[in-house]
Amino acid sequence: MVIEQSEIIANVKTALTEDVGSGDITAELIPAEATASATLITREHSVLAGCAWFDEVFNQLDSDVKIEWLAKDGDVIVPNQKLCEIAGSARSILTGERTAINFLQTLSATATSVASFVALIKNTESKILDTRKTIPGLRLAQKYAVTCGGGKNHRIGLYDAILIKENHIIAAGSIAEAIGKAKQLNVPVEVEVESLKELEEALEADPDQILLDNFNIAELIKAVLTTKGRAKLEASGNVDKQSIRAIAETGVDYISIGALTKHVQAIDFSMRINL
Repeated sequence: MVIEQSEIIANVKTALTEDVGSGDITAELIPAEATASATLITREHSVLAGCAWFDEVFNQLDSDVKIEWLAKDGDVIVPNQKLCEIAGSARSILTGERTAINFLQTLSATATSVASFVALIKNTESKILDTRKTIPGLRLAQKYAVTCGGGKNHRIGLYDAILIKENHIIAAGSIAEAIGKAKQLNVPVEVEVESLKELEEALEADPDQILLDNFNIAELIKAVLTTKGRAKLEASGNVDKQSIRAIAETGVDYISIGALTKHVQAIDFSMRINL
């Protein structure tokens, strides 16, 4: 996924506003002319993501701060590995430290979570998809991090693809009615079904993709056989690391997992001032 620099700038501006506010009063204890260098390391195994956000924090605070990266987004990193060297105003480095690391720890956590699921379905035809269950304000950032971990993006929001769910079907009158109206809009159309009977109804209306909600393994196998490639199939609902391999081996095209972006555990990074 390619993310626009304008999005990164906006994310960082919001984060700095909430953290720095009217100014870093602790940093004022340091002489304005003092310079420093620092090294960023990781304390755990992870997949790196978010370097551009890290850079932009210091760019907005002080464009004279220089950063030299020794790793890049998508790299697998190990404990105590040096990730970048930073040099410039001591005040600027200390003011930006927390905000820069906050972005890196969150986006790397997302990428790391995705990579762990991707590894579990290696050598199958299934792909891991994200969802809209993202941190408010960081939708595109987390979607980008998903791709760093080897996953694929589902729709970005409500505007770029259609996912017809149970309440949409009820409001529209039927699966066929909902899909029929959706196909008039000339955008990708996906419908959620909760049974094999609903799957057959959906196939008759010819959507692009069908989400199989909370199907068990036997039902997923039957769904793949019934569909015969007429639509892409996405499995979703209560997917975890214990079940994902069996789900992938049923032959579904995609497996979507909300936990990729909502159950992230921050990666531990540390910035050390060099003496």
